[in-house]
Amino acid sequence: MPDEFPVLDRNDRGKGGFNQYRYALRPNSTRVTMRLAGSNPYQAELEEILAGGSSSLETAMSRRTQQEDSVDAPIAVRLFTGSRVSPIVGWIPRGLESIVDETLSRLDLAGRKQRIPVAIVRKGGLLRVELLIGQTR
Repeated sequence: MPDEFPVLDRNDRGKGGFNQYRYALRPNSTRVTMRLAGSNPYQAELEEILAGGSSSLETAMSRRTQQEDSVDAPIAVRLFTGSRVSPIVGWIPRGLESIVDETLSRLDLAGRKQRIPVAIVRKGGLLRVELLIGQTR
């Protein structure tokens, strides 16, 4: 994983916010999503994943280690497509890493797989990856 957050286009910075979460960073509703940042360079990979026709996509990542957390390392996101793990398809937007860490921790404590459901959507002619965090409630 690269140790530096990529330089992003103005329209590729991701989307999400803390106002969609309650105490302990639990999503307010099942509709809460977070759009990944930095997906523009990975359009070919996203097209390939869509062409594969996998019906259920999930993240293939783990919580940050203490060392990564201490240097504020960016979190790269790969997708589990059922039979394989994709290359990087985007990054958790800066400042929102704690939401993802807490979500993965909550899933682990509940005895569930540490995978966040994902949707690939077309926005402005480009493919974007949205984490369906609300479905992890």
